[in-house]
Amino acid sequence: MTSWAITANGLRKSYGGKTVLDGIDLAVPEGTVFSLLGPNGAGKTTAVKILSTLVSPDPASGEIRVGGHDLAADPRAARAAIGVTGQFSAVDGLITGEENMLLMADLHHLSKREGRRVAAELLERFDLVEAAKKPASTYSGGMKRRLDIAMTLVGDPRIIFLDEPTTGLDPRSRHNMWQIIRGLVSGGVTVFLTTQYLEEADQLADRIAVLNDGRIAAQGTAEELKRLIPGGHVRLRFSDPGVYRASVAALGEAIRDEESLTLQVPSDGSQRALGTLLGRLDSAGIEADELTVHTPDLDDVFFALTGTDPRPDRHDLNRENAR
Repeated sequence: MTSWAITANGLRKSYGGKTVLDGIDLAVPEGTVFSLLGPNGAGKTTAVKILSTLVSPDPASGEIRVGGHDLAADPRAARAAIGVTGQFSAVDGLITGEENMLLMADLHHLSKREGRRVAAELLERFDLVEAAKKPASTYSGGMKRRLDIAMTLVGDPRIIFLDEPTTGLDPRSRHNMWQIIRGLVSGGVTVFLTTQYLEEADQLADRIAVLNDGRIAAQGTAEELKRLIPGGHVRLRFSDPGVYRASVAALGEAIRDEESLTLQVPSDGSQRALGTLLGRLDSAGIEADELTVHTPDLDDVFFALTGTDPRPDRHDLNRENAR
């Protein structure tokens, strides 16, 4: 039986007559990464603020439970189970990394001895021991983000909200952050992630929901979402023109390229579809020199569901193709 870290039914939020969240349903299993995607202004941060008790939902919302606690009836208990790392760092640059950690320990009412123990363990865990005595203003972006998450963990939360945690980081720091997130989940922590990097969601998330115009446009695993979008195919390349012609006869629905001796066969990329294709080739006694599977990526899914391409260099092209 699945244990749920977060559930929300009919979550709604409006500001001044503008609907930001229009009755969304969410269910996040314990010990998983759940990623909420959507274009700017779609309501991702508002959802995080509501689920982390920073903002109240509209009265018309259904039941919301975080860490097993009803948000309306017992928000304090829910707060005790969560940690939040927002888009903007909570690190105080005027004090050292260690002092930032000890400040968080004080806020969690830990004794001085326990606070120092927890701070030392987390600074070591996040590879910040050498920088611990230096002002946080001297830290790189990646170091500040690591310190930010370490501060979030002082209270030993079982659910962590990460709102665009890698924005502005270089690729190496972003990959380091992915390792940290994987480590948290392997320890049983549930991560609710919003991100503007779709590769990040693809790499980390067990389940993904795409938010658009205040509603969930689709949700599922990354692979399930990719199968929603047409355009997947298997590419077959041949070196022998005779074998190529035989494959054209056997696979009538394929898109042909006479010059390169290649065929594109529509496919969703699933094991079953690939097995069927290979069976047809075997039955006809045909062997391709090269076979590659091409499936839509999350960028394609995002564009199809929201009308917004997350890759700026392709935005104008995709808009033209959509006409």
